[in-house]
Amino acid sequence: MKTAQKLLLAVALLSCNASFAQNGSEGSKTLSDMEKAWMQYMQPGEMHAMLAKSNGMWTEQMEMWMAPGQPSVASTATVSNKMILGGRYQQGNHVGKVQGMPFEGISTVGYDNAKKKFISTWVDNMGTGVMYAEGDWNDNEKSIEFKGKQVDPLSGNELPWRETFRIIDNDTQQMEMYMTTPDGQEYKSMSILLKRASQKDGTPVKPAAPAKTGEQKKPATPPAKK
Repeated sequence: MKTAQKLLLAVALLSCNASFAQNGSEGSKTLSDMEKAWMQYMQPGEMHAMLAKSNGMWTEQMEMWMAPGQPSVASTATVSNKMILGGRYQQGNHVGKVQGMPFEGISTVGYDNAKKKFISTWVDNMGTGVMYAEGDWNDNEKSIEFKGKQVDPLSGNELPWRETFRIIDNDTQQMEMYMTTPDGQEYKSMSILLKRASQKDGTPVKPAAPAKTGEQKKPATPPAKK
């Protein structure tokens, strides 16, 4: 077993022992049960594999609204996604310009096996806080609706926000964010259309070759499901 795997197992066992010591009097769980539960909690699964499909470089066409009724501001960025910590989280490094100013942001997305929810964090160079949200996967819509709270710098109070992240196809994704004003009015604050610029291994996506004159373009064969 590799050193990192041994360390993870040791941490898990220590956590199990501490939890068992606190709750052992209940008699409802054995140490073996807790060890098994923790091993299941730390094991990447189907949802983590789904996240990994978005690895690689993406372009971002952004549209932002600073307040309800205000005109939108367009900007562009790129994001490079990769799985970290043994495939348990996806980290995205975002770089671009917003209103002519350099923009950098770091996102993390994971799936909590215990909560059965996706979790998301966001930090950037236009603030000093951390945005945190949790969301459920909608298999019919191929989307996650995240919900969280963000501090309002003017009042210092936390205001609710939500985000819908939708997988359109293997190479296209859509994100829409909705903020809430201090008086409780919700409005769309951001929309991002993401297009894959490279494959998961970093190989650039090749555009489909145009059909020759007088020749009908054959429909693309859908990829086999894994």
